[in-house]
Amino acid sequence: MEWLHDIFHKSPEIALFLSLAIGYWIGQINFGKFQLGGVGGSLLAAVVISQVGVTVDNGVKSVMFAVFIYAVGYDSGPGFFNSLNRKTLREIAMAVFMALAGLATVVICAKVFHINKGLAAGLAAGGMTQSAIIGTAGDAIARLGLPADQVKAMQADVAIGYAVTYVFGSLGAIIVCVNILPKFMGRSLKDASMDAEREMSGGGASSGPGQLNALPELFGRVFRVEIAAGKTVKQLEQSENDLVAIEKIRRQGKILDSTPDFVLSRDDLVLVVGRREQMVEVGALIGPEVPDSGGMSLVMQTRQLVFTKKGMNHTTIAEVRKNVDHDMRHGVYIEKIERAGQPVPVLPQTELEHGDVITIYGTATDTKRAVQEAGYELAWSNKTDFIYMGVGLVLGLLVGLIVVNVAGIPLTLGSGGGCLLAGLLFGWMRGKHPMYGVMPPAASQLLKDFGLAAFVAVVGLNSGLQAVVTIKQSGITIFLLGVVVTLVPLLLTMLFGRYVLKYNNAAILAGALSGSRSANPAFGGILDKAESAVPTVPFAITYAIANVLLTLLGPLVVGLA
Repeated sequence: MEWLHDIFHKSPEIALFLSLAIGYWIGQINFGKFQLGGVGGSLLAAVVISQVGVTVDNGVKSVMFAVFIYAVGYDSGPGFFNSLNRKTLREIAMAVFMALAGLATVVICAKVFHINKGLAAGLAAGGMTQSAIIGTAGDAIARLGLPADQVKAMQADVAIGYAVTYVFGSLGAIIVCVNILPKFMGRSLKDASMDAEREMSGGGASSGPGQLNALPELFGRVFRVEIAAGKTVKQLEQSENDLVAIEKIRRQGKILDSTPDFVLSRDDLVLVVGRREQMVEVGALIGPEVPDSGGMSLVMQTRQLVFTKKGMNHTTIAEVRKNVDHDMRHGVYIEKIERAGQPVPVLPQTELEHGDVITIYGTATDTKRAVQEAGYELAWSNKTDFIYMGVGLVLGLLVGLIVVNVAGIPLTLGSGGGCLLAGLLFGWMRGKHPMYGVMPPAASQLLKDFGLAAFVAVVGLNSGLQAVVTIKQSGITIFLLGVVVTLVPLLLTMLFGRYVLKYNNAAILAGALSGSRSANPAFGGILDKAESAVPTVPFAITYAIANVLLTLLGPLVVGLA
């Protein structure tokens, strides 16, 4: 293997990208319903490759973690700050309790079994599947003032603890959220979601991410006026609860403007656009349906807007329809809502929050008017605003250099905490003022995926030799402790949510629980079982908060273990 060692010595970046390629291939392998994932696979691949002998400059590790943690904060910023209000106190309490329960469990395990700060931090990162802890803990270890060799060994232990415990950390969250919780609540996730939908909308179903209704909710049909002769456009639209709009009128071969006071005559052709449940009955009010003929078709469009309307934060969709003037909302339909990157069900009782990205459907004129009234249009762009991003990273790294001495103990956010804070702030500002700071979702996802995977791979390459020795010495003990760290906080938080916070619906509690652990695999399992987007509302709130709180466990574990 000397030739391989020579190649890695001349070009260590080959080892890095080889670790990523092999790691993501391993991560795609199914073990039943479980996948290790690209990050965990990259760490294992890097540890194996490191046995040949390779070292990657730590500057690469620092840069990769900085862009990763900034992107995490950037995406979570709108949801995080919007979650800090009285109406979401239950979700905030859930996320805080999970973080405290996890911290207490890790610290107790570390003291009882006499494991060092590095292994304790790795235990927290893997057992709670929060990979960012590897970076924040490693940064905190570097600031302990220890000799360089001890720092390197302890940082290696962080990666070791993570590698040994990560697998069950992911699997355990799935077991608790998808299997144990529904049995504990006595209701399946699918049935609980249906209960929530009936309570919120009188039985209207919502679609989960990636699902499409075989019967489209929005479409247009052409009718010949017979019964509605003599009525105005406004009278017909209001008779269907304003959920349909007459967008086009044809009389004797001429296309006429549709205005609220326009009086319809017999044999007029009208193009009606609206929701399916109202369109079924509208023919009985107008006349027979006819095929499209003579230019009655109309080009519709969708627009994305960031909801920032003053005085309407936390207003339900039903209240918006009731309080906003008919002419203002004429012909505008909500297709979907996203909050902190997660879909929110479009139901009458769904509360709109500042920073929500709402996709609306209608004519160009109607949707433009709605965007101007409700917030700002989210202009499509595939180019990242590197000025905005660069300033954010610089400020985050500068904040990370600040050290405050409290009772002789140096406290600092470090580069990881500083970039996370900057990302949260800049992401929140982007939500409020979307004309600045464009970062397309695909670009943000690349920064998160590549940044974290490359960071973890560098950790594995630089500490792999030491990792093998430690795993041989105490691997079983660390694995069993990882089981404890995974299950105890989840079960305690589940009980806390049920009996203290009074969650009565299994689907909503499961969403909040998985979000408070930032457990994406578990949330995927919840959506699969629920067959509904109902769990996404509590998940979006607790997930945004947990991304911050769990990441900050790194320095806390290092300080307390």
